[in-house]
Amino acid sequence: MPDAVAANLPMKDEPPAPVLLVTGLSGAGKSTALKALEDLGYEAVDNLPLSLLGPLLAVPGGHRLAIGIDARTRAFSPELVLQAMAEHASPARPIRILYLDCSGPELVRRFSETRRRHPMAQDRPAGDGIALEREILSELRRVADVVIDTTDFSTNDLRRAISTRFGAPGHKALTLTLMSFGYSRGVPRDADLVFDMRFLKNPHWDPALRPLTGLDAAVSEHVKSDPAYAPAFGTIVGLLTMLLPGYAKEGRAYLTVAFGCTGGRHRSVAVAEAAGAALAAEGWVNSVVHRDQAAGAVDDEPEAGQAAAGERKGPE
Repeated sequence: MPDAVAANLPMKDEPPAPVLLVTGLSGAGKSTALKALEDLGYEAVDNLPLSLLGPLLAVPGGHRLAIGIDARTRAFSPELVLQAMAEHASPARPIRILYLDCSGPELVRRFSETRRRHPMAQDRPAGDGIALEREILSELRRVADVVIDTTDFSTNDLRRAISTRFGAPGHKALTLTLMSFGYSRGVPRDADLVFDMRFLKNPHWDPALRPLTGLDAAVSEHVKSDPAYAPAFGTIVGLLTMLLPGYAKEGRAYLTVAFGCTGGRHRSVAVAEAAGAALAAEGWVNSVVHRDQAAGAVDDEPEAGQAAAGERKGPE
């Protein structure tokens, strides 16, 4: 089963996956919360018409579902929301309400900064719309299972709060990609961190290893036999295991760590594979991509010290 699909299904020992009804005041962060839940493996539906809420809640399934309920919806009624919950909630399919609150002055500031009109005060001050919406939603706030006040929250603060409360145990929302590449073909544009492996001895200069790649055991052993490999590799993996929790905590959804060598076929491939295994052992699910591993050698300047003087030299 693909990881992307498996991540959205509950494990056998996990409690039933609840349906989350995400609601609250306009400007309090509902869109950010739904995106954060989506990153945690929920299927997110926003601005659902109330007429479709009951049929959607009636659909069986063990997947996580987050539904955005907006007071702006035509014929919105907290009573209809609670009625749909009462009709379809069960021990096998619990339904929870996440309510996002915020102080009035902060909401006024946010609408002023974005130059947006409050949806319930198109021709009146934003404060009037905020007060009206707060009154309409008061019953849902009263019965909400989780209330998050975002008055003093940044976007990242809210994402962290969502991850803390609704992430599956051990879940790491960060999508980590390890990439090997060849400098002769350029540094990857989407790389966040880049490590240069050209200080390691080059398998290209061994005729028996030249046709192979870093995916072959002989090349991997050759790279790892360099005395500089072990201390450098340990330092790199140690640095990554120190940095990755910080990136995840700050709400980063994607991180690409690139390892480069001259041609992108030998050293960078071997190191990326080893780093992927080491990080996976630490609990960091990752994918390893080899951008240039299958590409043929290209003309380039030789690296100093990799071949004897007068010998014709070329890149990996």
